[in-house]
Amino acid sequence: MSQITYRHTAYPSAWLAGACGFLYSVSFVIIARSAPSLGAGLAGFFLLTGAIFGASALLGLYERLKPGMGTYALWALVFGLAGALAAALHGGYDLAVAIHPPNQTINFPSPVDPRGLGTFGLTGISLLAFAYLMQRDHAFPRGLIGLGYVSGVLLILIYVSRLTILDAANLLVLAPAGVEGFIVNPAWYLWLGFALRRSA
Repeated sequence: MSQITYRHTAYPSAWLAGACGFLYSVSFVIIARSAPSLGAGLAGFFLLTGAIFGASALLGLYERLKPGMGTYALWALVFGLAGALAAALHGGYDLAVAIHPPNQTINFPSPVDPRGLGTFGLTGISLLAFAYLMQRDHAFPRGLIGLGYVSGVLLILIYVSRLTILDAANLLVLAPAGVEGFIVNPAWYLWLGFALRRSA
């Protein structure tokens, strides 16, 4: 009986995570301007599904790094899974609110992911850690590693800006979020998918 390796699930998951990340940004930034309810619902859906696929991709990356990096790879994975879980809960909450809007206006941070603590903050820490381990592994493209560092920094910057600047339309919030959501994050996951597709 042939052995099935997890990379066969991990690399398409990475591609789907990249697609969901891009579609989340389109929904949150573009569609929500003309159709707020539709945009919020789609953003919640893509945040939820993107988190699930992203967790699967990071698990595949952990499997690739585990033989040489051991517990350090596990440390990066724990933060990544925590961020993915928070993002999934956040997306599921937003989706539920969009499908059945409450009778009152909700104007407070998500109780499961306040100001994107998990979605941006913890995930950013995870990507920085994974990028560092990938750099030491020498089997990953240097461009992918650099993109991981950029994505991690941008994610943490987004969290800090959302934590300190309540106006989501502020340029200090929009600029890093736009670069990360439309370009860096989708590109990193798509490239990661190709890297994981190759046998170790």
